[in-house]
Amino acid sequence: MNVELLYCTPDPERAIATAARLCYAPVGASELMETMTEAQVDKVLNTILGSGHFSTLEHASFTFAIDGVSRALTHQLVRHRLASYNQQSQRYVKYNDGIETIKPASVKENPQAEAVFDQAISAATDAYKKLLDMGIPAEDARFLLPNAAETKIVVTMNARELLHFFNHRCCNRAQWEIREMAWKMVELVKPLAPRVFAKAGAPCIAGPCPEGKMACGNPYPRA
Repeated sequence: MNVELLYCTPDPERAIATAARLCYAPVGASELMETMTEAQVDKVLNTILGSGHFSTLEHASFTFAIDGVSRALTHQLVRHRLASYNQQSQRYVKYNDGIETIKPASVKENPQAEAVFDQAISAATDAYKKLLDMGIPAEDARFLLPNAAETKIVVTMNARELLHFFNHRCCNRAQWEIREMAWKMVELVKPLAPRVFAKAGAPCIAGPCPEGKMACGNPYPRA
């Protein structure tokens, strides 16, 4: 799995503070952006983060390039609707050289399970190639492709949606692959907006676990 930050709003915390401060300032946003001191930015951020007025967080966005993940992961990812996605198409990209797949650790660690997994992938690959050779369009042959098929996706989320995404997908109860991806994303955005993402991650980092009887019993240390 490879997760890269392609682009983000320049100086995201200042952009957020500017949007928040504008509501009460007699001057325009461009002037605030240039003239606010770091102490003022810090004060504004502390106020909005402490009060839960998160609409201003939507003015900072982050774009990620994510490679080497499974279709099983992206089916979960796109459930987060307040985001923009562009994914490698199985209609137009043909797997003539074989299907790259993501193999779970639980399968790798069990030789018998791995043999079953590999056999199924091999059968799907062979059948897929046969359909292409018969002239079946890739968009129809792809019906044979497994959830394990490797894919690539570009994702853009604003800071508010990222905090929500991390809250759900960094949790120990989240599926292992999307959890790994979410933590990689946290590592990329935290240095760029350390105050906004100070408590980013599983909900137990910032407060009590919301899972009740479904709690994992192994909470992360509090931030």
